[in-house]
Amino acid sequence: MITRDIGAFLATARATPADFGPATARAAFLVAPDGFRLAEQSAADNRYMAQAAGFDAAGASAEHRELHRALSQVLPTVCFAGDPDTPDALFPNNVFATAAGRYVVGRMRHPVRQREADRGDIRAFFGGVLDYAEIDLSTQPHPCELTGALVIDRARGLGFCGLSERCDEAGARLMHEALGLRATLMFDLAPGEYHTNVVLAILAGRAALVCAGGFADPAVVEAIVDLYAPHALQLSAAEHAAFAGNAIALSDDAVWMSAQAAAALTGPHREALGRGGLRSAQCRPGCHRSRRRIAALLRRRNLLRANGNGGGAESRPWPGGKVQTGFTASFRECTLVARSCDIA
Repeated sequence: MITRDIGAFLATARATPADFGPATARAAFLVAPDGFRLAEQSAADNRYMAQAAGFDAAGASAEHRELHRALSQVLPTVCFAGDPDTPDALFPNNVFATAAGRYVVGRMRHPVRQREADRGDIRAFFGGVLDYAEIDLSTQPHPCELTGALVIDRARGLGFCGLSERCDEAGARLMHEALGLRATLMFDLAPGEYHTNVVLAILAGRAALVCAGGFADPAVVEAIVDLYAPHALQLSAAEHAAFAGNAIALSDDAVWMSAQAAAALTGPHREALGRGGLRSAQCRPGCHRSRRRIAALLRRRNLLRANGNGGGAESRPWPGGKVQTGFTASFRECTLVARSCDIA
């Protein structure tokens, strides 16, 4: 089912067992930040992006290499070369996604990102090397920016799809069908938000980080928090501004977010993570800072401050859980100089 009806979705979600597939990725792939610069078309509806002067190509490349090395310690990680003509290609999960035995190519809103779907080497990797069947949504007219717009509980096969200029209802339905999800809830993002994965993270199928200010309807926030209680955190405006909701679990016992995001977590939220078995790892020194998001982060935080701004999920411990930090970028969204695309 795919619906806007919160009650109907919750009824289905609560009755859905965690047997859809692995809760976390088997592998990941990256695209290097070659030619790292401002993509002006993307910036037109992404208020988080810094100005052109805030980009540091050398720093982004150095940080990306550190990121690749760190990911490789956790799961197999493949990195493709970047292309200066597609400066946002280092965020590949908007364009490519996988499910059991198949890969999906999304349809991007902006032409500068639509070119990313034409990467023959990435398509050959999925279709030829991994022998995945292709579902190509890139040539139809409805924007559907894959796991930027759609946050997935892979353990249960549930989708949470925020609608904006980057994904309309038709696009949401196409993604739901292509990924074979059991149930997807559609909802409007708050004005000015562009991707769901900036404001929501589902961690290993049993916890959630939710930025309430990113949702147009508070009832959607309440439903998600209820579904993932007691391991659901409603993040503050400052935590939202620091991209603390932009996190990912790459294994059953580790949650990754940026050092900036981890530093922004409040004491009560740190304690709540601790009660869920999540402990903070030592931040790694020497990582290069990408300026692309730092200026935007500060502007966003100041703006937010100026504006004043049940149950059903299994409650299971996180054995030896930790929050892995140390990079100025967080997976899944543009606070990173690279975003991982997980491979099912």
